[in-house]
Amino acid sequence: MADDHLSAGSNMEVDDRLSHLEQRLQLQEDEIQLLKAALADALRRLGHCEEQTQAGPRRPAPTKVRQLLQALPSKPVSNGYVQQKRLGGFPSSPSSPKKEVLMSIKRKSMSTERLSTSRKDLSDSRSRTTSSSSSCGGKRDSKSKECTLNAEDGYVRMFLRGRPVTMHIPDDLRGSYSLDQKVALPDRKLKLQWVYGYRGRDCRCNLYLLPTGEIVYFNASVVVLYNVEEQQQRHYLGHNDDVKCLAIHPDMVTIATGQVAGTSKDGKALPPHVRVWDSVSLNTLHIIGMGVFDRAVTCVAFSKSNGGANLCAVDDANDHILSVWDWQKEKQLAEVKCSNDSVLGAAFHPMESNLIVTCGKSHINFWTMEGSTLTKRQGLFEKHEKPKYVLCVAFAENGDAITGDSSGNIYIWAKGGNRISHAVPGAHEGGIFSLCVLKDGTLVSGGGKDRKVVHWDHEYHKQGEVEVPEAFGPVRCLTEGKQEELFVGTTRNAILQGSFSRELTPIVQGHTDELWGLDVHPSMEQFVTCGQDKQVHLWDTTTHQPLWSKAIEDPARSAGFHPSGAVLAVGTMTGRWVVLDTETRDLVSVHTDGNEIISNVKYSPDGAYLAVASHDNFVYIYSVTDNGRKYSRVGKCSGHSSFVTHLDWSTDSQFIVTNSGDYEILYWEASSGKHITSMDAVRNLEWATSTCVLGFSVFGIWPDGADGTDLNAVCRSHDGALLASADDFGKVHLFSSPCSQPRAPSHQYGGHSSHVTNVAFLHDDSHLISTGGKDTSVLQWMLA
Repeated sequence: MADDHLSAGSNMEVDDRLSHLEQRLQLQEDEIQLLKAALADALRRLGHCEEQTQAGPRRPAPTKVRQLLQALPSKPVSNGYVQQKRLGGFPSSPSSPKKEVLMSIKRKSMSTERLSTSRKDLSDSRSRTTSSSSSCGGKRDSKSKECTLNAEDGYVRMFLRGRPVTMHIPDDLRGSYSLDQKVALPDRKLKLQWVYGYRGRDCRCNLYLLPTGEIVYFNASVVVLYNVEEQQQRHYLGHNDDVKCLAIHPDMVTIATGQVAGTSKDGKALPPHVRVWDSVSLNTLHIIGMGVFDRAVTCVAFSKSNGGANLCAVDDANDHILSVWDWQKEKQLAEVKCSNDSVLGAAFHPMESNLIVTCGKSHINFWTMEGSTLTKRQGLFEKHEKPKYVLCVAFAENGDAITGDSSGNIYIWAKGGNRISHAVPGAHEGGIFSLCVLKDGTLVSGGGKDRKVVHWDHEYHKQGEVEVPEAFGPVRCLTEGKQEELFVGTTRNAILQGSFSRELTPIVQGHTDELWGLDVHPSMEQFVTCGQDKQVHLWDTTTHQPLWSKAIEDPARSAGFHPSGAVLAVGTMTGRWVVLDTETRDLVSVHTDGNEIISNVKYSPDGAYLAVASHDNFVYIYSVTDNGRKYSRVGKCSGHSSFVTHLDWSTDSQFIVTNSGDYEILYWEASSGKHITSMDAVRNLEWATSTCVLGFSVFGIWPDGADGTDLNAVCRSHDGALLASADDFGKVHLFSSPCSQPRAPSHQYGGHSSHVTNVAFLHDDSHLISTGGKDTSVLQWMLA
């Protein structure tokens, strides 16, 4: 394995920029096409009106509308999932150096994707339940249109990106419904109970043991304090975007964590900064560097020899600025350009408070601070092999610096000097990602390619080794536990516990790529997640561990349990969907419908049907027999003019309602796949679930001026009293249900650092599960 996604370099930055420019070009082309299509549609409608008003014995001369129409394309842009091109190796982590660019690309490409849709032929004036097909190019309308009520015909109309969305009022509410009524805030609240996963994929030095017996690490924007013995987590929630680095003060109570730059819901920049906080009370003590750091804070460390009075940090600017702070006064003491290349580690010398060591691409630097000046001495490799990356640095009891590099060498740098005094060449096959000096002065090193954890004595002779199982990936971070115990963080976002005398076992596991698929077991405290890492995990909400994990052939996008709980269906990004046995995780069935994303797989409440919703604009209906083991296709719902995003079944399993990327709400007869156009036939139906983001009972979840892509998911509690929604700004919202008034109030909760992709209440409404997109995290919330 290559040196396991070494933090980027100049090539990656060029790739990032190229990719970004390609994205922008594609988006602009799409938006031009969309504007042409929308204009063509509007002009055709005007033309139709003109013809009606001017209809008479004499044919009128060609009007301006007709002349304009002839100059426009007759067909709009074709439909389909916009495959985002990815050049080179830019990381799909939520906080690569281009976080703000990536997030804007994601938002724009999603909105373009959801709008770059064929309306088959705009001159076709089929009646639709959701009226017009006009669209607009901007993310936010400067002035959003208000909701309107048509009491006579019994519908409410809201607008998304200028498009009308018509929602029909049930008969029993038609007489009393008013847009002016207010929805109350829900009585219940959410409390974060558990964070699944660990950020090992692209962060370093982020796992430590505290005297309380808790290990501290981070995932998304949450810093987790996890007591493994007591199976308890506490959470520091002060950050508003991805946490990237972590340091423990010599007092072993105070903690510093650094975060990336982000963007708030209203488009304001959230600057990168360092937060210093108390790990006992979880109170924030100091906020450092607001407006000083660029892009992200990637390394942070406390001084050791002067009582921890100073703190150093490295940001992600092009010059990777190293700065030193008096953190208690929140005052900057010195700063210097560290390196044009990536900086992977920074640490104060344990005996000299004015000496800092940094390492990264092709360098190790020794910095001496005098007053406000930092002076650099470069480490000299001389006769020794100069590695591509110096990946980590630690300090021996006598003050020697120890480094591990991408070539698998351990080098010892004598205290006070910048030359190698001892070398252990080829200590590992492939890179060395972590070094940890134990309390007894011996050294432990963690390998990338070989996944080995090796114990070295005081003279750097090998004492023993243990290997991380392949499923958990290369070592990312090592820390000493109690007695002979070790904690090992890995690049596949797992944390393992063990020692050299016994094997390593996982205590934290998570996904490693974008995560969308989520469903809850119909009768047990279990839920399933699946992601683009091709992994399906069935989780137990009490032990917080996977009951099983299964690798499938394709990146996954959606999941759904059969009502019996005996099987679950998983939809992938390639048009294939599979059925797995929930007991044995065996493959029960494999099918393919189209070749695009399967956005939804949902069984009917009676278990007799499965609806498979695709980005090819169709919903495929299967009859299900033999307790979820046999499938035969009975229908295909054809009528959407964009990809299908959400789907719900009626309680009697006879009907389906769907939403699409161009904000349509369509209704279908399940047994035949027939499109139902009569609203009186469906306005009074009861729905078994409420996951469609557009509908009369949920439209109040949309904020003022919302883009149609701002909300990714919604879910109703089983008692019908609550709605939870997942938005594009890292927030989970809790509303009262039904939510049928514009801009209803909600409780909102942070924790995710990327778009929240899905939410689901457990079968007994005791907990809510939410999944993050690029942050790959799964959060478990308790309802209080």
